[in-house]
Amino acid sequence: MANIEVAFATPEHQVIVSLSLVPGINARQAVMQASLSERHPAWAHVNFAEAPVGVFGVRLAAPEDYQPAAGDRLEVYRPLEIDPMQARRERAASASAR
Repeated sequence: MANIEVAFATPEHQVIVSLSLVPGINARQAVMQASLSERHPAWAHVNFAEAPVGVFGVRLAAPEDYQPAAGDRLEVYRPLEIDPMQARRERAASASAR
C-alpha cells in the first residue's frame, strides 16, 4: 500500500484527499479514486478523467503510465482562465493608459 495525496484547487476552493493505493494503480486511476467531482458541486463539470496531472508541480506526460510512490502528491491541473500573454498585454495596455 502506498499512501499518497491527490490535490485540486480553484481560486475559491481547494481539497487534498489522502488515499492508500494498492500496487499497480496508476496516477489517472488514483485521481478517479479521489472522487473530486463529488467533493464540491461546482466541480461536477470538470473532466477529471482527462485533466492534466502532475507530481509535486511537475506535469506528467502520461499519467496512465506513472505509478505513484508512497508520499507522492498528485496535483490535478485545471485549464488557464486567460492566456498569460493576453493577460500581460492587458496589464501593459492599462499601465500605458494612465
